[in-house]
Amino acid sequence: MIVRTLKEVIGTERDVSTETWVSRRLLLREDGLGFSLHETLVRAGTETEMCYRNHLEAVYCVEGEGEVEVLPKGRVYPVAPGTMYALDGHERHVLRARSTLRLVCVFNPPCAGREVHGADGAYPLTEEDER
Repeated sequence: MIVRTLKEVIGTERDVSTETWVSRRLLLREDGLGFSLHETLVRAGTETEMCYRNHLEAVYCVEGEGEVEVLPKGRVYPVAPGTMYALDGHERHVLRARSTLRLVCVFNPPCAGREVHGADGAYPLTEEDER
């Protein structure tokens, strides 16, 4: 059984920060569950373009307000507490935060650790993912 608190993750290698978001990785590949689990804070007034070509992601909003826009079609979905969206088709998207968003994110395959978005908006695959 794995028991881990957010307090234990903050300030460690599992606490990853960029200009627009902070991701606290509660579960990673090394935990052996086949998915990773993150609490992500998206900073108010920011937008982040992403395209997880190597991962599937499900997102559940716990706090804050914003929107996710699917590109290139431009369909926009509001994001507020109680909203879940799943990127089951590796969709390119933009996440806009009107206020700070607190999100619970699940990735498959699991993230290994300190991944951040590359120039293409994706997290890279590791050698282990490619096997």
